[in-house]
Amino acid sequence: MMQPEARDGPVRPVIRTFYDHQQPINDLDFHPQNTVLISGSKDRTIKFFDFSKTVAKRAFRVIQDTHNVRSVSFHPSGDYLLAGTDHSIPHLYDINTFKCYLPPNFLDMGVNGAINQVRYSSTGGMYVTASKDGAIRLWDGVTASCVRSIDGAHGAAEATSANFTKDQRYILSSAKDSSVKLWEVGTGRLVKQYLGATHTQLRCQVCQAHTACFEEFMFHVTVFTIYFFDVHFFQLSISIA
Repeated sequence: MMQPEARDGPVRPVIRTFYDHQQPINDLDFHPQNTVLISGSKDRTIKFFDFSKTVAKRAFRVIQDTHNVRSVSFHPSGDYLLAGTDHSIPHLYDINTFKCYLPPNFLDMGVNGAINQVRYSSTGGMYVTASKDGAIRLWDGVTASCVRSIDGAHGAAEATSANFTKDQRYILSSAKDSSVKLWEVGTGRLVKQYLGATHTQLRCQVCQAHTACFEEFMFHVTVFTIYFFDVHFFQLSISIA
């Protein structure tokens, strides 16, 4: 769609449709190497779809979790995945054995609140969660221990999204107060707040663009509007309702 001759052309058609969940789908992620798409759903399952097969309509593998699966994220190696659920601790799965791992001391962590989003860093050395209790938490990718918790990251608002920037030095977070904040990974210090979005009490997500033509921008998506922020000048560039 970004090619000059295609900008005014027809919208690209849907090439695959999968039917296999019994309840709403909350999140998707692509395998980093293979033609596999995973989905996490309110029906407490994580399903694996092979999108290279044109006739495949249903999952070829299924992980049955114990909670509503709100978010999924593949490890960069493709051998593991994280599930953010109604449980307060991320569930780590080995995709070859389907075995689930939790930190040995998770009962003593004092962590509360369902996880709205979980995302690995590009190396897999860290992952980050955004929780309903308003906290943004940074986790060690090897030991699965919580190394930093930013409590009340958006005041009293529920944290809905957290993602690493391309250089992994910062975390972008958003919440139901409609604000976007930039945090330093090494210290947990708030670096900048992006203002301009206006919808509140709605679930929203934020990420930095990873394509060359848009890498100067950050996208903040709510139910009604897509906001584009300039990452260098910290200002709202355009909104599309």
